[in-house]
Amino acid sequence: MGWHTLVFFAAMFILMVSVLLSQFISNVPPVALYLPVLSQADMTALQMMAQAAGSTIAGNLSILGAASNVIIIQNAEKKGGISLKFSEFALIGVPLTILQICVYWLFLSGLR
Repeated sequence: MGWHTLVFFAAMFILMVSVLLSQFISNVPPVALYLPVLSQADMTALQMMAQAAGSTIAGNLSILGAASNVIIIQNAEKKGGISLKFSEFALIGVPLTILQICVYWLFLSGLR
């Protein structure tokens, strides 16, 4: 296994952890936590792009993935009487996020 392959797998790990961690603490805190740590570890451009991708698409997976989701849904409920359940959001969000992860995976594979 070559050096480029190891860097690629590290980037994919960052992508996946960013998506998952963002579901619990929104998408901004993981970037704020990871960036200083990974910068000290000589993070590559590929790994930075994986971090950006993971934290960006995390908001599509579930309502809790981005603070903006919660704000918009609360306003829709308050002003329009429209309610969106967690499961309704996930019905579209989960397949969409899986598709986006695959697209980013292919894109990042082409850059290594």
